[in-house]
Amino acid sequence: MTKSLTSLWLKSLRRVGKAQQAQGQKLLNTMLTTALRAPTSRPAKAAKKIAAKTLRSATAGSLKAAKAMTAVKPVRKAARPARARRAAPAPPALLPALPGTWRKSFFTLPGAGLSPARRMMYWLYLPSGMGSVPAPLVVMLHGCKQTVTDFAASTRMNALAERKGFAVLYPQQSQAADANRCWHWYRRATQQGQGDVALIAALIRQVQARHRLDASRTYAAGLSAGAGLAAILALRHPRLIAAVGLHSAPVFGTSDSPLSGFQAMQQGASVAHQDAVREFTHEQLRFPGMPVMLVQGKNDPVVRRVNVDHLHAQFALVNAPFITSAVPVVRSYPGRSTGRSPRHAYKSSTHYAGRKPMLVKCEIDQLGHAWSGGEGSLDYSAPEGPDATLLLWTFFSRQQRLPE
Repeated sequence: MTKSLTSLWLKSLRRVGKAQQAQGQKLLNTMLTTALRAPTSRPAKAAKKIAAKTLRSATAGSLKAAKAMTAVKPVRKAARPARARRAAPAPPALLPALPGTWRKSFFTLPGAGLSPARRMMYWLYLPSGMGSVPAPLVVMLHGCKQTVTDFAASTRMNALAERKGFAVLYPQQSQAADANRCWHWYRRATQQGQGDVALIAALIRQVQARHRLDASRTYAAGLSAGAGLAAILALRHPRLIAAVGLHSAPVFGTSDSPLSGFQAMQQGASVAHQDAVREFTHEQLRFPGMPVMLVQGKNDPVVRRVNVDHLHAQFALVNAPFITSAVPVVRSYPGRSTGRSPRHAYKSSTHYAGRKPMLVKCEIDQLGHAWSGGEGSLDYSAPEGPDATLLLWTFFSRQQRLPE
């Protein structure tokens, strides 16, 4: 009986492994350029072989570990039969009616020299009742295959902005720049502050000036590829961005192509992640530090949790001159499956600069590649908490970039 149950368990693990492998292959196809995807291209075949090998090795490792576990402790109880999948709920109205102003605009960055002018669409939410006191600004960067309206509805950031009195800026990647609306966080030029980063930084400055927003309280947040870009934006413009929130983010600065970006998302970056931030640590007298909150699902098959460990190590180096608590404050929060606000269990680890949180890592049990506590009927959004939107704003609200 035990052997039979063990066999069934291993078969179910193989099915899960195959599903993760298929998801990873789909992700790679999304990131690869048209040239790499061409059927006659030899680099395409080589890239797919490398990716397939990476995914097979990860799956094989899971199965090997599972077999070792069965040898030590046999399965005693049969697995419960799978519940019938519930029908997907009807999609909600994309954005609820709010008393503030929600408008679409375009920003154009004039060309310089041989560089052509660049144009970007964006949406801006301004809360009602903005008075004479300048309001803070949160810049939200969507993930691949998302639009601004998807991301705004998924995170419910506008509703929180209305309650708390801050503005929200949503730049949108164009399909002309990327067929899947992915930000090119893995390109060297982007990591050096060019491309999308330079465009968005100029957009932020224009929005700050036009709407008289508080330039000392501007924050950036993103999901997945948007989080990868938010990290670069914050590191390259530390006097523009007062703090950054990264949800399901890839490690910074260790890739230079879609393929190496995919490998980093799946495997992290070994010891190279520390070298990627050396330039910021060498300029300690000029770099003002960057408060950061890292949010990561433990079950994320797209951007695996090794990335949050490497990001934590990177920002620990960057913020070392400002962190006053060598030992982090660790807090654990139990999950709850009933009530009005179900949530997964999660744990936070916080390093402080005096009384101000400087480096926060928040790991959430059972969460996949999705915005925690979001609108569950949309892709890349999980209805179970904790509410990442509220967590990020609570962190942001304690940060301010004072003028030098």
